[in-house]
Amino acid sequence: MEISAQGLELIKRSEGFRSRQYLDLAGYPTIGYGHRVARPESFPGAITEQQAITILKNDIKKAEQAVSRLVHVPLTQGQFDALVDFCFNVGPVRLAASTLLKELNGSQYAHAGLELLRWDYAAGEPNPSLRARRTAELQLWTGGSPAESAAAPPPPLIHADSGKRPPSGSAASPAALTPPPSPNTGCETVKL
Repeated sequence: MEISAQGLELIKRSEGFRSRQYLDLAGYPTIGYGHRVARPESFPGAITEQQAITILKNDIKKAEQAVSRLVHVPLTQGQFDALVDFCFNVGPVRLAASTLLKELNGSQYAHAGLELLRWDYAAGEPNPSLRARRTAELQLWTGGSPAESAAAPPPPLIHADSGKRPPSGSAASPAALTPPPSPNTGCETVKL
């Protein structure tokens, strides 16, 4: 499976284009559309947007391969696109260790999709850009367009990989996606 044009646009929109090297939120040297610069790479000057797209497509191939290797259940195109965007953003190691992947490979599609919303932190703080990105991923996951998520209010911030949990009774998902409680999954239904 390969990322669709809609998935590619989500990555491009979420990452933004930068022609010169900069430090990302985590402090890594980055250029183009979120390309992490690794030795021996060097970008002493500016790159063009076309060069950035070429680099991005190579980076996306790595994320596609990771998703294909780690996921053991069938996916829709939207689910695949959402996972490739997620993997591109957080990396394959974090995807491999995530509850999202565990739920997905257990065929708990609704729970897995909702797990996307838990990853909205950068440097231990809630990040509005990550919140918007996760909301757009969830839109793809459920068959919608990420553009629709820009018009709808995003769900409340959820404590993610910081180890913190949202306070009891806080909203974690759109009501239409809240699965019934299951004693075997550890997921809880949360009212909006």
